[in-house]
Amino acid sequence: MSHRISRRSVLGAGAGIAGLAMGGKAFAAWPDRPITLIVPYPAGGGTDIVARTLAPLMERELKATINVVNRAGGGGITGHEAIARATPDGYTIGMITNDLSFYTHLGQSKLTHRDFAKIGQTNEILGSVTVKADSPWKTVPDLLAAIKAQPGKLRGTGAAPGVNWHVGFLGMMDSLKLDPRSVIWVPAQGGTLGHQDVAAGGSEFSTSSLAEARALLEAQKVRTLCLMGDARAEQFPDIPTLKEATGSDWTFSVVHGMGGPRGLPADMLARLGEALTKAHASSEFQTAMKQRTIRAVNRKPADWEVVLENQLNTYGRLLREAGLARG
Repeated sequence: MSHRISRRSVLGAGAGIAGLAMGGKAFAAWPDRPITLIVPYPAGGGTDIVARTLAPLMERELKATINVVNRAGGGGITGHEAIARATPDGYTIGMITNDLSFYTHLGQSKLTHRDFAKIGQTNEILGSVTVKADSPWKTVPDLLAAIKAQPGKLRGTGAAPGVNWHVGFLGMMDSLKLDPRSVIWVPAQGGTLGHQDVAAGGSEFSTSSLAEARALLEAQKVRTLCLMGDARAEQFPDIPTLKEATGSDWTFSVVHGMGGPRGLPADMLARLGEALTKAHASSEFQTAMKQRTIRAVNRKPADWEVVLENQLNTYGRLLREAGLARG
């Protein structure tokens, strides 16, 4: 057996050691310039509010500037793609949502949650069943009985077909063994507009979020019959969950969290995760979320991964059965 070592092998080994040394130095210095936090939606929305609340709190932990940048467009696809395609050097991260559970099924993008390194989940915005304040239906069973008695007559709204709150509706109907086609779905450009349509009498009910209904609830323009969550909202303790109202185990929420491109070094991910956890636990963040009826949830990457994978598969099935899947 030859024990000669080629000059190329020696140089290669030296380069590898140098690379590791440089990587160590790079992490030791990181972050030594501003970090960009991409929000895939317009300013002022729920994702943006969460990002802009967390950014200054994480700045204190990381001792670095975090610039929040809105990259809206394509229903969130533009911004999500910018996060996924960024250089994995710790200087570009972003807010990612469970909209990633819809894109590939709808044939809009190949992106899924699997294309991102997870830093941690930050919150959930619970879906609801909301009717006009003077609606004849006082409970969810009342509304469901009317749907059964008048198939093809009642109108539901809250989102575009195949998108978040519509998928919440599909899952609710599926869990109760009801045909979603027995309801006329009215497309809405966002949950707030869906609730406004209900308040104006355009649709009989909306399945968009309690957070988006809050102003109309307080103005007594609408009435929320239930939440699609596993617990009641602290701010509205009299509103039952869907399970309490019907026995259904279905829950639905828009899920937000923080992530980065795949390949983000483990040490940077860990440090970002620690900063997120401390910011999340702060009274500033918790208070801000409660004021907006947003549930603060800090799931660690591995646990959040399980949630997102389950949603990717479940929502895909619902979209296929509704005839909306194209991917």
